[in-house]
Amino acid sequence: MKYYITLALSCWILGNTYAQTKIPDLNKEILKYVKSVKGKKVDRGECWDLAYQALNRVEADWDKAYVYGNPIDPMNDEVYPGDLIQFENVKTRYMEGNTTYTSSMIHHTAIVYKVLGKGVYEIAHQNTKFSGRKVGVNTLNLKHVTEGDIYFYRPTKNRKNE
Repeated sequence: MKYYITLALSCWILGNTYAQTKIPDLNKEILKYVKSVKGKKVDRGECWDLAYQALNRVEADWDKAYVYGNPIDPMNDEVYPGDLIQFENVKTRYMEGNTTYTSSMIHHTAIVYKVLGKGVYEIAHQNTKFSGRKVGVNTLNLKHVTEGDIYFYRPTKNRKNE
């Protein structure tokens, strides 16, 4: 039994190490910024302010609204830390033990902080119940989404500035 656990753990570590080396450079820059402001209030503390500052600091190309680069499909494309997420009328619901947890994100923006597995992410965002107007990290499991739309974007470099 110990052998299987060790083997599984080794494969998981190697897999995660490999995935970490494939992170696009622009995503790495965004992630570096997010790590530098974790636990701090960015601008007014709105969810949007974190994405706005991150995208502008790395000179990413985006539409100044809510399209943050190239759209990606989290069910078919690989999601990386530093990708951006836009939530529209999203509700989540899941049970842990005898407790049911629900949340709603009517119009919300977040940044992927870590990829925990297919459809499961740690996301960095602010203006939330759990972290207030400071940047905090919590888990998003796409299986817990009961309604609404979630859009994932891969940031791209702004070619106009080159």
